[in-house]
Amino acid sequence: MKEEITGVILAGGRGQRMGGVDKGLQDLDGRPLVQWVLARLAPQVDAVVINANQNLARYAALGYRVLPDAIPDFAGPLAGLHAALSQAITPLLLTVPCDSPFLPDDLAQRLRAALEAQGAELAVARTGDRVQRAFCLTRRAILPKLEAFLDSGERKVGLWHASLKLAEVAFDDEADGFRNINTPEDLAAARSNR
Repeated sequence: MKEEITGVILAGGRGQRMGGVDKGLQDLDGRPLVQWVLARLAPQVDAVVINANQNLARYAALGYRVLPDAIPDFAGPLAGLHAALSQAITPLLLTVPCDSPFLPDDLAQRLRAALEAQGAELAVARTGDRVQRAFCLTRRAILPKLEAFLDSGERKVGLWHASLKLAEVAFDDEADGFRNINTPEDLAAARSNR
């Protein structure tokens, strides 16, 4: 029997490159970005939670549990992973950012296959020579390691990944699925390309 996966949408950032607005709630063709992500992620996992630090009621209105960071001051994606790992009841967690509405439909399946085949602690997507660090599948059991890393004052995702038994999974065939919407210009381009 396959281990269950909780999907975690990381929506806890400040949205600085988007002009300080909540990226996950920005409109793309009549729906907020987070709803596009939910439509792609939910069928791939057994449960979904949203990591957010502002507009909690708006995220909760989508019908999923909302987890704010336990670490203060918008500490980054690792704080979101920490919040989710701390509350998770499934053995595996899959993180995706709230600003990637075109994420691959087979993300969980391919990351799980690599995690299991390589006996890894974390599997992460890669396109070309770029590691897509926000798209990763991890074991809940790594929580103590993450807590120690964060307690040391570190926040860099790449440094965290380097401390683990890591499996990188090539998604060159679906590279466009990792396109994220960071700026108003990115959002305008996504609207015109739909």
